[in-house]
Amino acid sequence: MARLTAFTFTTLNGFYKGPGDDYSWHTHGGEEAEYAADSLAGGGTLLFGHRTYDDMASFWPSPMAAEQFPEVAAGMNRADKIVFSHTPFTPEWDGTRCVSGDIVEEVRKLKASADDDMAILGSGSIVGLFADHGLIDSHQIMIDPVVIGDGATLFAGITRTIGFQVTDSRVFASGTVLLSLTPKP
Repeated sequence: MARLTAFTFTTLNGFYKGPGDDYSWHTHGGEEAEYAADSLAGGGTLLFGHRTYDDMASFWPSPMAAEQFPEVAAGMNRADKIVFSHTPFTPEWDGTRCVSGDIVEEVRKLKASADDDMAILGSGSIVGLFADHGLIDSHQIMIDPVVIGDGATLFAGITRTIGFQVTDSRVFASGTVLLSLTPKP
């Protein structure tokens, strides 16, 4: 059975994006890029919501991404990708397929049948939905040392209390803190 990890960055006050889907507050330096490249080296399938997918697909296949973050770009581009969308579309980023309909049931089936692990990148509303249904095995949350006035919280819309156990932590030179968490049974 495949494991599902959610990787998200947040502000100190718990927002994963600001108004207008703004995430310009997120610092991504050399250490963070190295961590991302190491994480992508293991393979697996990347899961996205449509908005996050659009942002990723506009950057990672670009020459700028290859120049600024060559190892991360290579990993992102070679990975299999699934984008969840209310309205089906034909993805242009290589290795991507679109899934619509009951995405909770789709992820249950994927976890039961896949050989490789999966990771949700960003896509906070999907993280909340899948966490609420007990589908996420671990969370990697980068907490940036910044607060913003408004935005969307990572676990908005959950209907139950979810406890977590911290399994690891790391502080990057930028001041960003990485928390590795698993849901408590």
